[in-house]
Amino acid sequence: MAAEAVNTARIKEVLVRALRLEGMAPQSIGDEQPLFAGGAGGDSLGLDSVDALELVVALEAEFGIAIASEEVGREHFAHVRALAELVSDRLAHSPPEASHV
Repeated sequence: MAAEAVNTARIKEVLVRALRLEGMAPQSIGDEQPLFAGGAGGDSLGLDSVDALELVVALEAEFGIAIASEEVGREHFAHVRALAELVSDRLAHSPPEASHV
């Protein structure tokens, strides 16, 4: 995948699908809605540490990236916009895929 800004809508789709947030539409999640309880800025989605691990695996599979364990924290997982920025950064710093000749 080319290094490009990742759309928050795509992150929301991965979030809902990977965490099986039944009855929740991706578009109902705010770009800056806190993902974990205790976050600032309104009602959180109430995710926990197990959800964070599942989300990392899903993002890595969806975008073909690696997310280092030190990147899994409050700053990068605060809200959807922060996740989109993290994924965009990982894509920008991923080695280009080898071309088949």
